[in-house]
Amino acid sequence: MAGDPYKELGVSRGASADEIKKAFRKLAKELHPDKNPGNTTADERFKRITAAFDLLGDAEKRAKFDRGEIDADGREQFRGGGGRSGPGGFGGGSPGAGGAGGAGFENIDLDELFGMFGGRPGGRPGGRSGPVRGQDIRATLEISLEDSIAGATRRIQFSDGRTLDVTIPKGAADGQVIRLRGQGAPGRGGAAGDALIELKIAPHPVYSRDGGDLTMDLPVSVPDAVLGGKIPVRTPEGTVSMTIPKGSNSGQVLRLKGRGAFAAGKRGDLLARLVVTLPEKPDDPLVKFATEWRNKRPYRPGK
Repeated sequence: MAGDPYKELGVSRGASADEIKKAFRKLAKELHPDKNPGNTTADERFKRITAAFDLLGDAEKRAKFDRGEIDADGREQFRGGGGRSGPGGFGGGSPGAGGAGGAGFENIDLDELFGMFGGRPGGRPGGRSGPVRGQDIRATLEISLEDSIAGATRRIQFSDGRTLDVTIPKGAADGQVIRLRGQGAPGRGGAAGDALIELKIAPHPVYSRDGGDLTMDLPVSVPDAVLGGKIPVRTPEGTVSMTIPKGSNSGQVLRLKGRGAFAAGKRGDLLARLVVTLPEKPDDPLVKFATEWRNKRPYRPGK
């Protein structure tokens, strides 16, 4: 990158992490290649501000840069050691000599050596011999339970202002990572990195999830519980009919196989926990029935 990363982003050396992030996002929106097709000046500037944010956006790298331990490209700065004192060696040694005061050259990688001092003469800075691929970026996308089962397309926005449509496959699992090739940070003469999108399934107001199994409370009327019958049941993919056995009671669990979520590549079941429910305001016939039942056939739960 070279230059001063603070100047590239237009912030002071005392800028907070939030100020640095805001400055980068503003510039990235203006300079992104998608908004400036064919504009090589904007493309080069976008690469420089991205490199500047890579350094200043990392607290550890920023601290090292501020202390002078690394340069604007993240390379370590080598200091001390007495300097050159002879025509061919360091600290008084000579080429090929490993004696007193000399490091010798026979075991030194020349690319690494020149990299310490900015690269080979006439070569790429830092001794780089070829294009550098861009870094991968990571993001989290929260999706609904229904989307994870049926699949969907959802839009995600990155910190640089870009938006991308993410295709969620059918049967997606919580924690699954989707790779979007070439949608990461731009490379330096090389290909862009990838975007890695981790899927997180949001909590659901009706179902609780245990692996691939879903559990829900299913209200059942007194007549349906006593006499049995078919009642509608909400599933993540729509309403289906379920048979309630005669003489059912609260707490009884009925299972709908293959109607749950996905986990480890398999689909779980939907567990419906029955809750026998009275009307909000019992009518006269129900009150009369309950009165006669209590008087003629006393019943106490648990006995």
